[in-house]
Amino acid sequence: MDEIDVPSHFLCPISLQLMRDPVTVATGITYDREYIERWLFSSKNNTCPFTKQVLVDTDLTPNHTLRRLIQSWCILNASLGIERIPTPKPPIDKAQIVKLINDASKFPKMQLKCLQRLRSIAFESDRNKKCLEAAGAVEFLASVIKKNESAVIEVVLEDGSREFKRASDEALNILYQLEPSEAGLKSLISHNYGFVESLLHVMKGGNYQSRAYAAMLMKSAFQVADPIQLINASPHIFIQIVHLLRDGISQQASKAALKLLVELCPWGRNRIKAVGAGVSHVLIEILLDSSERRTCELILVVLDQLCSCAEGRAELLKHGAGLAIVSKKILRVSQVGTDRAVKILASITKFSATSRVLQEMLQVGVVSKLCLVLQVESSKKTMEKTREILNLHSSVWKNPSCIPPRLLSSYPSS
Repeated sequence: MDEIDVPSHFLCPISLQLMRDPVTVATGITYDREYIERWLFSSKNNTCPFTKQVLVDTDLTPNHTLRRLIQSWCILNASLGIERIPTPKPPIDKAQIVKLINDASKFPKMQLKCLQRLRSIAFESDRNKKCLEAAGAVEFLASVIKKNESAVIEVVLEDGSREFKRASDEALNILYQLEPSEAGLKSLISHNYGFVESLLHVMKGGNYQSRAYAAMLMKSAFQVADPIQLINASPHIFIQIVHLLRDGISQQASKAALKLLVELCPWGRNRIKAVGAGVSHVLIEILLDSSERRTCELILVVLDQLCSCAEGRAELLKHGAGLAIVSKKILRVSQVGTDRAVKILASITKFSATSRVLQEMLQVGVVSKLCLVLQVESSKKTMEKTREILNLHSSVWKNPSCIPPRLLSSYPSS
């Protein structure tokens, strides 16, 4: 192919290869379908690669004339080793999906077949995922999850093996894989009454995989939720987050649960709901065993949020390893982790500094660690907060017998 002079207008502007399925975008430029779909839907661009113009309409129009010319050129050059390009199969369109969903809604017996087809469509391409959402598949799948359909569906996995799943579990799987848009998620939690409750039901009684998908979908939904929805979050959400974190279903599910806590805790009485559900205790337990950077950062962010209320500080102090593990993570995770850990200690020393607490901080090495922070390069804000903590209780802590001499030299002179 490299030695053959291919007409330039037969080449895709993105891949610079002979086009197999030429399609034209709104700007009039023609691309090979595979590459322009990857540009628009997988990479989530909204411009024409050639002209750089914004594409308000991302519909792709098959260029049948150009395809026939390319096919004819391939036949004429067959003696040179050029293979004829087959006529491409037409992609699924919105009307076909709408009919599929409507049939399943009217005739319940067709629901399982519909789910099998939707799964197949979704896994074909990112373009198909967008088409499914536009056709109303997100709402349909949410309704199946909400009804908690127990009918069993046979699913063909990527490796060719077969597995039997409950219809509601398969709908949840497909919905997660669709990666609904922000508008789609907002519609689900605003207009589809009971969607969050149905996810909560799955988190409570579903299998491990479904619980993970439910947690990740709930995290995505609350990231685009309105303040009133965040404020009114059910206490049961925090209870199920604790169960999910304790079970350690998967790292992905745990991180989704932690991110969900980050979204919820700043609002209304959610910190008190979280503390009441046992969030503080389970986070400290995970922090004791985890060295993964992002997990530790997220936990410290949530603990910082919880320590802004009296109940949160009390729970952290109630745990025998609370102060010690927060102190240990300073300078061991990241700058973000150090900043948050120092903020947690600042809240404790400012609002919950009993003589017992101050002595514990001395004994478990918190004070020494804070002195170390002043000797290394940290953010200006963290250095200032560290000095404030040490100055606040210098009458108790500034004792040569309790702090190593090399660190004592860093103790602020107030």
